[in-house]
Amino acid sequence: MTLLDDLLADLDAEGDLLWNAVAALDADGWATPTPAAGWDVSTQVAHLLWTDEVAVAAATDKEAWDALVVAAINDPTGYVDQAALEVARLAPQALLARWGAARTALAAALRGLPEGQKMPWFGPPMSAASMATARFMETWAHSLDVHEALGLEPTVTDRIRHVAHLGVRTRNFAFGVHELTPPAEEFRIELTAPSGATWAWGPEAAAQSVRGPAYDFCLLVTQRVHRDDTALVATGADAEQWLAIAQAFAGPAGEGRAPR
Repeated sequence: MTLLDDLLADLDAEGDLLWNAVAALDADGWATPTPAAGWDVSTQVAHLLWTDEVAVAAATDKEAWDALVVAAINDPTGYVDQAALEVARLAPQALLARWGAARTALAAALRGLPEGQKMPWFGPPMSAASMATARFMETWAHSLDVHEALGLEPTVTDRIRHVAHLGVRTRNFAFGVHELTPPAEEFRIELTAPSGATWAWGPEAAAQSVRGPAYDFCLLVTQRVHRDDTALVATGADAEQWLAIAQAFAGPAGEGRAPR
């Protein structure tokens, strides 16, 4: 199994968890407010399906992609939210059907991207594996919002390693978004997976480090938890600052979550 196969299998499994959480909801269930201000359950799913469709266009249809870029340029701060709100007007079963088609099309598009070729995106161009990782991160994070809204306990698996890896890789990006100079040295990151395994990045002898539960780290870099509500331990001022601003998603920094 290739890295892309592994990523797409995990993305499919994570999408299925969300699908199963919403498939039997009535209209009131789909209208349940989620922790994202102004977004109900239908908006969360609509955002995922719309972004999957946009990724398909980026990988396969230059004309459609160029039109999307123009629309984004014309409304850089509201384009994504407005798209989610518009798609969310679909009836629940139509929304699910369209998301199912988008999920299938995305996997096919990423598998069809020639090896070594990158696809355009709103930030830097992305490889198929990078896009699959990003889609996993978003699917996982938005699924958490839906589960919380519906009072459901999310299923936590070692698949979150993809989110953790992305969180580590976007360290310098997080500093840049806040107009801060990224630290010159690497950090040591040691996280305990849900299975109990240890995941590590960076040199063992690094002066600054972050250690703790991988689940807390993943919640933090997707801004699903406040820093104070994690069991993460930072050694070094720069490492602590990173945990205050970390984000694994593109775009401007969000408001994050208030402390519990």
